[in-house]
Amino acid sequence: MAPDTEATRVLELIRRHGWNATSFQVLEPGYRYWFAPTGGDACVAYVDTGCTWVAAGAPIAAEAQLATVTAAFSAAAAKARRKAVFFGVEDRFLAATGLPAFKIGEQPTWDPARWDAGIRASRSLREQLRRARAKGVVVRQVAPGELAEGARLRHAVDVLVRRWLASRPMAPMGFLVDIEPYRFAEERRYWAAEVGGQLIGFVAAVPIFARGRDGASAEAGGAWLIEDMLRAPEAPNGMNELLIDTAMRAFADAGVGFVTLGMVPLAGVDRWLARVRDVTRALYDFSGLDAFKSKLRPTAREPVWLAHAPGMRQIFALQAVLTAFARGSLLRFGVATIARGGPYALGVLAALLVPWTLMLALASPRWFPSSAVQVAWVAFDVLLAASLFSLARKWRRVLGLAIALAVSSDVVLTLTQALAWNLPRREHLIDTLVVLIGCLAPALGAVVVWGAWRRMRVLRPARV
Repeated sequence: MAPDTEATRVLELIRRHGWNATSFQVLEPGYRYWFAPTGGDACVAYVDTGCTWVAAGAPIAAEAQLATVTAAFSAAAAKARRKAVFFGVEDRFLAATGLPAFKIGEQPTWDPARWDAGIRASRSLREQLRRARAKGVVVRQVAPGELAEGARLRHAVDVLVRRWLASRPMAPMGFLVDIEPYRFAEERRYWAAEVGGQLIGFVAAVPIFARGRDGASAEAGGAWLIEDMLRAPEAPNGMNELLIDTAMRAFADAGVGFVTLGMVPLAGVDRWLARVRDVTRALYDFSGLDAFKSKLRPTAREPVWLAHAPGMRQIFALQAVLTAFARGSLLRFGVATIARGGPYALGVLAALLVPWTLMLALASPRWFPSSAVQVAWVAFDVLLAASLFSLARKWRRVLGLAIALAVSSDVVLTLTQALAWNLPRREHLIDTLVVLIGCLAPALGAVVVWGAWRRMRVLRPARV
C-alpha cells in the first residue's frame, strides 16, 4: 500500500476511534502501521527500535476492542522477536488491557468555556497578555491555504521552525515530538503571532476526533491537542500566552469541551524518574514546562503512562522509548547533540580543558620540542578554557568565531607537532595512545564550537 493511501486509511480510523490525545499525531511521517487482521477496523502506529515495537499511544480502535487489539499487536511483535511497548497511554487503556505500566508524566487539560474565568482570576496572566499587546503582537487564525507549498507564510513558518529547533540544546527528536505542521492541513487549526507583519510565533492544533464533552465528536465541538508551539528568540514576553488565549477563545466559541497542550514529561513521577528529570535539566527543562502549563490554570491534570509487556523491566521499556525519540539510535543522537555545540556542550568542553591543561603543565619536557612550546600550549589552553566558559554563559558572535578559528588552528598545530616530534620519539604503546588522544581532543573541540557557530547562525540570522 502506498504511504499516502495508508495514511488516508489510518485517518479514517482516527475519525472513528481516535480518543487518545496523541491519535492524530500518528499521521506524521516516521511510523509503521499494524492493522488488525480481523475486520481491519483498528490499527496501531509504532516504530521498530530493533528490539521493541514502540506504539505511539493506544491502539486506534473502539474501546471494546482495545484489549483484543493490544493482545494481537503484542503477539505480532513477539512473532517478529520484539516486545510491545505502549507510550503515552491514558487510564482508559490500562483499565481495558491490565498491562503493567508506570507513570511518565501528566497531561494538563482545559475546558475552554472556563478559560475566561481563569484569566480574570489570574493577575499574572492578564499582565503577560497586556505586555504582548503593548509590544504590538497581533494574533490571527491562519487558513490552511496560507500554508500551501510556496506561500509566503509557509516560508516564514519554515524559517521559524529552523530557528526554534536551533534554540534547543538537543538534536531534533522524532516520534511524537517531530514538527510536521502541514500534513492533512485541512484537519488542523493554526494561529500566527506577528509584529508589524513579521512572524514571531505560531501554534498548530490537531483534533482528537472521538473525545469530547459528553462524548461529542470533534464536528460537534469535541476535543483538540495544541501540539506545535513555536517562538522566535526576539518574541516579547507574553506572546505564547496571547497565542494560547486566542486559540482557547476560538475553541470556546466553537463549543469545544476539551483542549490539551500535551503531556508534561516526568511530572508527578516516582523518585527514580524525578531524579532523571533533575539531572537532565540542562538538556531539557521539564520543570519549567510544567510551571508554564500550570500557570495557564488547567481544569484538570491526567496521568500519562508507559505500558509494557509483562515481565519486561521498566528500564528497558524506557530505553526503547528513548530510542524511538532519538530516531533509532541513542548513540547517534548523543553525538548529534554534542556536535550542536549547545551551552551545556560548551561548558563540558571548557571543564575538560581544566584537567587537560594541568596535565600539560606537569608533563615531562620530552613531550615538547622546547620549554617555550610547553608554556605556550598551557597559556593557550588556559585562555581557551576561560573563553569557552564565557561563551557557554552567553553567546557572542565575535567571540564564538574567534574560538572556532583558534580551535581549528589548535587541530593543525597539534597534528603537526605529533607527526614531526612526538610520534618519531614514542617509546611505548601508551605514548602512541597519548598522542592519539592529544590529536582527537582538539578535533572534537572544533566540531563542538563550529557546531555552535552554525546553530547560532540559524538562530540569530540578523546578527551574522
